[in-house]
Amino acid sequence: MQYISNTEQDKKEMLGAIGAGSFEALIAKVPRALRNFKLGLPAGLSELELMRELEGLSRQNKHSNDYASYLGGGNYDHFIPAVVNALAHRGEFITSYTPYQGEASQGTLQSIYEYQSLICELTAMDVSNASMYDGASSLAEAALLALRATGRRRILVPATTHPEYRQVMRTYLSCLDAEIIELPFSNGATDPGVLKKFLNADTAAVVAQSPNFFGVLEDMRSISDLCHNAGALFIASVNPISLGILEPPGEYGADIAVGEGQPLGNPLSFGGPHFGFFTVKEALLRKIPGRIAGLTVDRTGRRAFVLTLQAREQHIRREKATSNICTNHSLCALKGAIYLTLLGREGLKKLALLNFQNAHRARERLLKIKGVRVFSDGPFFNEFALHIKKNPAAFRADLLREKILGPLTLSEFYPDLPDGFLFAVTENRTRWDEDRLTRAVGETAGPAAKKEPRVRAHF
Repeated sequence: MQYISNTEQDKKEMLGAIGAGSFEALIAKVPRALRNFKLGLPAGLSELELMRELEGLSRQNKHSNDYASYLGGGNYDHFIPAVVNALAHRGEFITSYTPYQGEASQGTLQSIYEYQSLICELTAMDVSNASMYDGASSLAEAALLALRATGRRRILVPATTHPEYRQVMRTYLSCLDAEIIELPFSNGATDPGVLKKFLNADTAAVVAQSPNFFGVLEDMRSISDLCHNAGALFIASVNPISLGILEPPGEYGADIAVGEGQPLGNPLSFGGPHFGFFTVKEALLRKIPGRIAGLTVDRTGRRAFVLTLQAREQHIRREKATSNICTNHSLCALKGAIYLTLLGREGLKKLALLNFQNAHRARERLLKIKGVRVFSDGPFFNEFALHIKKNPAAFRADLLREKILGPLTLSEFYPDLPDGFLFAVTENRTRWDEDRLTRAVGETAGPAAKKEPRVRAHF
């Protein structure tokens, strides 16, 4: 039986193994004010008094229920119907870990199977696994699959792909004989002509995200055609809500389609936990990472659900494993399945249109303000970038005082865009929110070219 030793020698060895001279050195990046934080509660409080103190402290946290959030970049403030949590938080779901014993886990296995079916329908792909950790790990696993499936070693990824996704992919591939080539962008999107110059016989896959990190829609069909003409696989990373109105990956020829599932009924939650969806065309079925829940019949002919194709080293030989992913984010994926079931085809279409309309209206109003300039004139979904001549920290602090969160500062990821800001506008933003944003940006970025009337909140 293994155990964790707590001796000082063991601590030193563990710290040494990761290159840290001491525990203080390990946590040096954590601000000292946070390391030395104390609640400062008086002694001898009753439970009632303690709860009041803690509730008072909790009210110092500000979140998207208190502020209008225009932050995006992969994590979005969407409305979540109450029934999503009411169903997903039932005891039989929230207490389950993993369905190793099929005969005792039929409900959990069925929920995974239904989730897979919904994701396949959403993306127009043939096969979905039970889910991944998040959108970033899904994309990294897609790159690994492409290397295995093609025997080639180059991955082409546009710089318009989420910077953190690209970083996770570089980490996953860092110990392999693989080369990641980042492609430049023009007008906020990938130029298919530039992509064509980089494609060669050693290209395993091309990655394209649409809407991309700037919110711009990529020319996915052209990228797909170029990719396949070079004998490479095409990996599409997509926003699931956008598929209510945009062509799904399976219809423009994606071999692998992945994405972040957070917009589907999952809260922001400080950035997680969420879930990544991962789908492939049937030809790649046996190379898919993670696991799949399948439908069969038992010896009496009754419908039965089972785990199948668990291609990780716990189940098969390590050298034959497709991934070391240990489980799937079942509860978060279940929320996604409930959310999609509630909305249905027409509901998802209406939701996507509302996001699209709100974002385009907000952008039009912001562009009337002096000092605000276009970043890209390409088509976009519910997120857009703008140039605003303003110190990023001061600008966001000014908006924060107006109870506005965001926008995202592009210079954090793209140093050559010092005045770039990314706005995300979802169905949660009312016209009154829009009015507040326009007025606040106008007051901080310069005088408005046209005064617009204040309006009451309505949808």
